[in-house]
Amino acid sequence: MARKESDKGAKERSVAIGISERTRAVASAVLETVLADEVLLYVKTRNFHWNVVGRDFSELHKFFEAQYEALDEIFDDVAERIRSLGARAPGSMSQFLRVTRLSEESGAAQPAEAMLGALLKDHENLARLLRADIEKVGRAGDVGTEDFLTGLLREHEKMAWMLRSYGQ
Repeated sequence: MARKESDKGAKERSVAIGISERTRAVASAVLETVLADEVLLYVKTRNFHWNVVGRDFSELHKFFEAQYEALDEIFDDVAERIRSLGARAPGSMSQFLRVTRLSEESGAAQPAEAMLGALLKDHENLARLLRADIEKVGRAGDVGTEDFLTGLLREHEKMAWMLRSYGQ
């Protein structure tokens, strides 16, 4: 009896949310890449938070903290969206590094302006990439994920605006 229960518990229940398995697979694959992008951007922002120096240290330290906290919430939401589609969310750095569309920063010290510029570049890049992702899941027929990604697009546009505004 215990064996049967554990086998049953190990299986995922079927996902009957009104979209096909193929559509869910397309959306999950897109979301896995988005998750990798979000995690990499989180790590980069956290690195800058830890390592910023200069006359604006205190302000930038807090600014980067607010951004990485927002990214933490975003990537948790992305992973949960993947799970709601019935797929398994990736959870290792090697998986993320294999599929991310962003680049890591070297560990070398950077001036604060370079940090702001690198983050701005990534948020603007993600906004462009998310537009293509939205079209892809829309063509596949997943309006829920399309809407979800549209919300992420707005978040990255806002973060990019904040970064642009900081440098002016």
